[in-house]
Amino acid sequence: MSWLSWKKNDPQSSAHSHANDSHITNLKVQFNALPPGVAALMAFALGSSTAMSAVIMYKRYGRRIRNSDWITPKQLTRKRWLRGVVTSVGDADNFRLFHTPPLGGYTWPLKFRSIPSLSKDLKDETIHIRIAGIDAPEAAHFGKPAQPYAAESLEWLRNNILGKSVYCQVLRKDQYTRIVAQVYLSPRILPGFLFHGKNVSAEMLKAGWAVTYQQAGAEYGHLGKDGFLRLENEAKAARRGIWKGGKSLETPSQYKRRHAAATTLEEAEAAKPRSTRLAPKKGWLRSLFTRS
Repeated sequence: MSWLSWKKNDPQSSAHSHANDSHITNLKVQFNALPPGVAALMAFALGSSTAMSAVIMYKRYGRRIRNSDWITPKQLTRKRWLRGVVTSVGDADNFRLFHTPPLGGYTWPLKFRSIPSLSKDLKDETIHIRIAGIDAPEAAHFGKPAQPYAAESLEWLRNNILGKSVYCQVLRKDQYTRIVAQVYLSPRILPGFLFHGKNVSAEMLKAGWAVTYQQAGAEYGHLGKDGFLRLENEAKAARRGIWKGGKSLETPSQYKRRHAAATTLEEAEAAKPRSTRLAPKKGWLRSLFTRS
C-alpha cells in the first residue's frame, strides 16, 4: 500500500475533514438565517474593508510620485522610502529620479510598463533629488567658472548611479524645491526592500569627490556628522579625488559665499584664496634647482 493511499484512508484525517465540512456548513446556515438587511450590511462591510485595503495598498505601493510637488509634508515627516531609476545627473550632488513603486508595473514579476527614455516624455515626471550630507565642486553656472575637479566629480556620480535603481529616504525640501534624501544603491544580491546597498554620500566622500556639508539643515543619516568627517579626512590623508593637490582647497560653500559677496566676476576672482590659484608650471631646469 502506498503512502498516499494510506493517507487518504487514515481515519483520523477523515475525521478532521468531516469536522471542517461540518463547521463550514454551520456557518452557512447561520449566515442564511440572518435577516436580509443584516446579511447585506455584513457583506457590504466586508467588501468595503477589502476595497479600502486595496486603496491603501495602491496609494502606498502602486501609485507613482511624478515629481517633487507630489511629495507631501506627511511623507517627509515620516521619512518615506522611494525606489526609482536615475534618469539624469546634472550636477555632482543632485540628480533626477523616476519613481518606480513596487506595484506600479515597472519591476518583475509585475512588469508591464517601461520608463521613458526621451527628455520630452520625462518632463515633469521625475523627482529632483539633492544628495544629503555632502557638497561637491560647483560646475560652471550663470557665467561663473567651474571649481577645480567639478567635471571629475560629476563623472564619478554619473558612472555610479546613472541608469541604475536607487533607494531614497526623503527628508525635506530645500530652498530650490529639491528633495533632500539619503540615497542608497540597490544591493547586488539581497532584496532592496529589506537591505540597504552602499550609501552614495559615504561612497563619494571615500572616493574624495565631495566634502561634508556643514550648513544649516544638514542630514547625515546613521553615520552622523562625525562619520562623514572621518571619511572625508581619510580621503584627504590618502590624497584621493579633489585632495590630489593637497589639503588646502576652497570648499563649495566658500566658493558660493565668495561669488555671492562680489558684484562682478573680476571681483570674485580677485578674492579667490591664493592656495587655490593655479601656479605656473615649472620647467625641468627650474624644478631641478628648487627641489627640497
